[in-house]
Amino acid sequence: MPILPTLFVSHGAPTFALEPGVAGHELAALARSLPVPRAILIVSPHWTSPALSLTSSAKPATIHDFGGFPEPLYELRYPAPGAPELAAHATALLAAAGLAAGTDAKRGLDHGAWVPLLHMYPDAQIPVVQVSMPAQRSPRYFHELGRALAPLRSESVLIAGSGSITHNLYEFSGPRDDAEPYVTAFIDWIADTLAAGDVEALLDYRRRAPHAERAHPTDEHLLPLMFALGAAGERAVARRLAERDVRYGMLAMDAYVFEGS
Repeated sequence: MPILPTLFVSHGAPTFALEPGVAGHELAALARSLPVPRAILIVSPHWTSPALSLTSSAKPATIHDFGGFPEPLYELRYPAPGAPELAAHATALLAAAGLAAGTDAKRGLDHGAWVPLLHMYPDAQIPVVQVSMPAQRSPRYFHELGRALAPLRSESVLIAGSGSITHNLYEFSGPRDDAEPYVTAFIDWIADTLAAGDVEALLDYRRRAPHAERAHPTDEHLLPLMFALGAAGERAVARRLAERDVRYGMLAMDAYVFEGS
């Protein structure tokens, strides 16, 4: 089986499902370029939990965990099958790494999971397991979480973190064609830091990155990046996608492919 890369995708606003733009088209092209995975394991900040958990439903529901958006968005479904056996295998890998995890047979896929997958695999035929994000955990925890699940890459499982490279919804003011200067400075710092392979700087981004507190008033939407990087291995090489797709002036859509050993 081929060893798959890992991904970080910015899922933007829920309307990303209807408005693919540059990011959606590049994710679709990326999926066409990859070997077809046996399953997908994905982290989204829209499932927070007291303790680590994985979906184990054979038929996870499509969760519309948002309000006030156009009606066609609520009509969308992503009927991908689940993979209970993968959830069990992943929990065993986590236990071996000292990370206790449970499973949830009732939880479906939230928009952080199904919206980007809708662009990548629109036929929804690849089984999906979603991993929760335990509250109040550090970037290093999510990096270690990714490392614990890295062996799945050699089992034809596509590991993805879905979040947002910038996420300050307090500054939402409607459609714009330009990007706030702090957004550009922050995402370029992330790109440069990944290119340099400086994992320690990335894990300490809140102190080292320019405008970190403004780009991420809370950091749950950037933690999936640490997860994807950890799962890629120590010598991961980052490839940036959708680097100039910025919506509403402050919601950057950067995605990364991490190819490692």
